[in-house]
Amino acid sequence: MSQSRELLQIIQEIDSIEAVYEVDNSIWRGQHPEVFQFARHEQQIIKARALQRQLDDLKNLSIENLSEQEIINRSIKILQLQNIIDQVSYKTYLIPFNAEGGFFNSPSFFLPNLPFETKSDFQAYLDWLPSFSDYIAYNTQLLEFGLKEQIVPPKIIIENNIQLLEPWISQEPTSNPFFRPMDKMNLKFGSGYRKIYQQKLLNIIKKEIVPAYKKLESFLIEEYLPSAPDNVGISEIKNGKAYYESRIRFFTTMEITPDSVYKTGLSEVKRIRKLMDQVIADLNFEGTFQEFLHFLRNDPQFYPKTEQELLNKAAWLSKKAEGQLPRLFSKLYELPFTVEPVPDDIAPKYTGGRYVGGSKEQGKAGIYWVNTYNLPSRTLYTLPALTLHEAVPGHHLQITLASELEGLPDYRKNYYISAFGEGWGLYAEYLGEEMGMYETPYDLFGRYTYEMWRACRLVVDVGLHYKGWTREQAVNYMASNTALSLHEVNTEIDRYIGWPGQAVSYKMGELTIKNLRQKASQSLGDQFDIKEFHHVILKNGSVPLPILISQVDAYISSAKSK
Repeated sequence: MSQSRELLQIIQEIDSIEAVYEVDNSIWRGQHPEVFQFARHEQQIIKARALQRQLDDLKNLSIENLSEQEIINRSIKILQLQNIIDQVSYKTYLIPFNAEGGFFNSPSFFLPNLPFETKSDFQAYLDWLPSFSDYIAYNTQLLEFGLKEQIVPPKIIIENNIQLLEPWISQEPTSNPFFRPMDKMNLKFGSGYRKIYQQKLLNIIKKEIVPAYKKLESFLIEEYLPSAPDNVGISEIKNGKAYYESRIRFFTTMEITPDSVYKTGLSEVKRIRKLMDQVIADLNFEGTFQEFLHFLRNDPQFYPKTEQELLNKAAWLSKKAEGQLPRLFSKLYELPFTVEPVPDDIAPKYTGGRYVGGSKEQGKAGIYWVNTYNLPSRTLYTLPALTLHEAVPGHHLQITLASELEGLPDYRKNYYISAFGEGWGLYAEYLGEEMGMYETPYDLFGRYTYEMWRACRLVVDVGLHYKGWTREQAVNYMASNTALSLHEVNTEIDRYIGWPGQAVSYKMGELTIKNLRQKASQSLGDQFDIKEFHHVILKNGSVPLPILISQVDAYISSAKSK
């Protein structure tokens, strides 16, 4: 059998295994409530064993006679499988949420993308909704297994999630997030149908959904929280240090150690601090670095007065950035994007902004979410960097171009590799200097504070999960080195506590892309074309960093031979 056929056969076998144990935990497909078929606790182990055999086969498969795309396919499948197996091996799937929520508030993310155009769509939603109470019960069962296995997140993460439950157990059903599809019910259906549908929906929310959430809340408060550790690092759980080492390998896609990441972080913090000090000097500010941070955090000129002001500026910056894209990119996206506020039910513990992908097939634009919660914490001087990262040339451009690639398997188009995607987002902030996006010294300081933020992540993430840091140590380190608002510092630290390893992907990915650009520029001299370089980076969608390095090396060799 040829190696190409062997690779295809292995991937088909992987798909068959995953289909048997599929957990449809988020997306309603307009089917009967039995759409939720859960892979039970014991089946997770059986599935992992089966996938381990396929992983071994993939690793043993020689790449000598594989095509370029097949090599990438193999590499991505190895990364995916190793992650699934690690989650089961270390039993961390028994923690189905992080600091921003998880299974219980996942509808906030997928409900806006569901079709509500016909009576059938709305009826399918009514048929499906009761099954979500079963899904809550299933995940509660995972939490119970976690208690027995001593795989429990820190108290601070559980307390955050108890707070995030509030909108879902509201005494007023019409304010429940599950009621939101009523906003999409067109008047063409008639007031009679609307009234009947609304009453049925309210009955399901009151009699089935809210009781399920209240039961979850009681479990979290009375049983789960008292058993949780006070210390915040993942090393507190069984085999936690080894698990964190696996997270570093997964989120960076490289064979590196936590200590190596930590040292890189310290070096980057030192380098970026010099750039920040220079901005302060150029402003002739009379005071210390900490006094300058205090000035930025407390002067009203740096904060929006209304939610609409913040959204308007984000939208204007988006269009300004979009106007610069033709200078830097030879291929642009077809799908547009819009700017919207982060939904109220997740905003209190959410980041300053996020990108939500759209779909040309479903007629949905991409969304640049801007967090309008707690306006005194939303710094305007960091908004240019945030916009470049989340909108363009960051996530919208990168993710949309990947989705529009032809001839790739779906798992390539839809898979998001954090080191690549977040590395590109941070590189996009760097590109903002060439695009003229930082108009004032304060904007430039905001750009540096965002880069410093990602450098600090390398230090605090490893500190929290590998070196025994307390939450207070991490907060103080971040607050003393960046101009982020203190609210944002606290929500960010909680995010790292609840999502070990992910935070290091940004800076490690960005450093790789910037190093590759420098290598290509120095090697090619006058032959270097920034548009072509960006095309090489983005042309295969999300890929592991070692693959990206080999792609750029091939580009340099090819360009030199012309």
